[in-house]
Amino acid sequence: LNKFYSDFHNIKDQKLDGLIITGAPVEHLEFENVSYWEELQEVFEWSKANVKSTLNICWAAQAGLYHYFDIQKHELGEKMFGVFEHKVLDPNSPLFEGFRPEFNAPHSRHTGIRTEDIKHCPGTELLSASEQAGAFIISANKGQQVFVTGHCEYPLYRLDSEYKRDLSKGLEIKAPTNYYKNNDPCFPPVESWGHHANLLFMNWLNHYVNK
Repeated sequence: LNKFYSDFHNIKDQKLDGLIITGAPVEHLEFENVSYWEELQEVFEWSKANVKSTLNICWAAQAGLYHYFDIQKHELGEKMFGVFEHKVLDPNSPLFEGFRPEFNAPHSRHTGIRTEDIKHCPGTELLSASEQAGAFIISANKGQQVFVTGHCEYPLYRLDSEYKRDLSKGLEIKAPTNYYKNNDPCFPPVESWGHHANLLFMNWLNHYVNK
């Protein structure tokens, strides 16, 4: 930890080109009840003046949208769990350079952001959405904040490990959708999102971080 990690107070006097704020398994809690909420709010505010572009992933995307725009998350009837098709809503966005009009991405979450709340919120732009998984990629302040509600970064077996973990705990969990061959967990998973995941991160670095 000492070698590879640093506390926020050790770097807050620096200027950063890019910042990634990752998710956390605290989505059932109200944001204000998360033990580090005040510190995270400090990071959000600091990033506005000190970071070219911040990429907020999964719970961090929900937290950022709540902090900046007071957009509330909502509980889902069942876990959004699997690999879903998404549509590019703004093909002119640099984030989608090289993308097909439809692409796949994994999700693993119990809460979500309503598409209507993004569409009716001044200052945000819905760049990609899924009929099943809802709002996916949202941009604000010309890309200074990017919010991704899913997990493009997941390696092939991550959903598999989460599924087996929950089964071992005796939790009621369905197999991830559109993930295993023939949708049967007896078969290995099928990788269908890596190409576009690589493009997304590359485009973010090239067009927002290194601009």
